[in-house]
Amino acid sequence: FMIKIEDKTSASVMKAFDKLREYYGSKWNQIFKFITTDNGSEFADLSDLEQVSKTLVYYAHPYTSCDKGSVERHNGLIRRYIPK
Repeated sequence: FMIKIEDKTSASVMKAFDKLREYYGSKWNQIFKFITTDNGSEFADLSDLEQVSKTLVYYAHPYTSCDKGSVERHNGLIRRYIPK
């Protein structure tokens, strides 16, 4: 999924996840069992999802892109068409 966010703040990231939760409604917990992300400040509030759903949030180790290999692969594919 790609959702454009306003800026690189944790509030913007959470707003995007709130939109996703609204869209999937009661099926959210079945579809999003866990989320793996890095330790960027924009993901600081992501652990709040664990409080309002059954989704588990895992933070990758710093400078260890292999912890989230599929994310890095998809980012590379996206960057072919949408530059930073």
